[in-house]
Amino acid sequence: MAPYGPHPRLRGRARAAPGAHSLLFPVAEDLLAQADPLTLAARPRDLALGYVGNQYDRDEPFDRFFAPAADRVEHLVAGKWTKTGHWPHVRFVGRIPFEAAAGVYGRSLATVLMLPERYSAVGQMTQRIFEAVLAGCLPLAPADIRFADRFVPKELVVRSGSDVLERLSYLREIAGTEQHAALIAACVDRLRLFGLCKQVNTLESVLHGLLQATATERGAA
Repeated sequence: MAPYGPHPRLRGRARAAPGAHSLLFPVAEDLLAQADPLTLAARPRDLALGYVGNQYDRDEPFDRFFAPAADRVEHLVAGKWTKTGHWPHVRFVGRIPFEAAAGVYGRSLATVLMLPERYSAVGQMTQRIFEAVLAGCLPLAPADIRFADRFVPKELVVRSGSDVLERLSYLREIAGTEQHAALIAACVDRLRLFGLCKQVNTLESVLHGLLQATATERGAA
């Protein structure tokens, strides 16, 4: 599923466009209800950092946030990455089946939410966030993602590769504790922004408005 566009009323979190509405990748509410933060926090995780997704236009955030941390911690990157010579220390495993993504995130303490610049500028988050959170993998969000603090708790907003390492160190200290579970719970709570019913209601509202506007224009003609 691709981000909505280009109609201005369907642009994901557009910059103050008059009449703009937000549509994000949807997640079923029953999946959120089934997520058990205590169980997810107790799961053993052999990777400090994991990522599942393709390279497309993500070199800059990867270079700034993921690669420096990957030089110091256990990690794994799955997906289509064809130009990796700049990061010889990073463990790329190539494409994996869709259903295997949960396994990678289930082994990972955290991930980094890396967006193409055009997504980051308008806060168009991809499905990577709920794929990770529902497996108990905490999402670290670069501060230059618009509305980053609406997607993750402030403790998980990062500004550099050193920030990523600092957060990972903290997460390792609290792994398996009630603090860890509370942080996972806070991330699950923020996923309600992506709820399927919320996205459907927004879309229906927009389409209703468009139909009314079209009928008005035809009546005026």
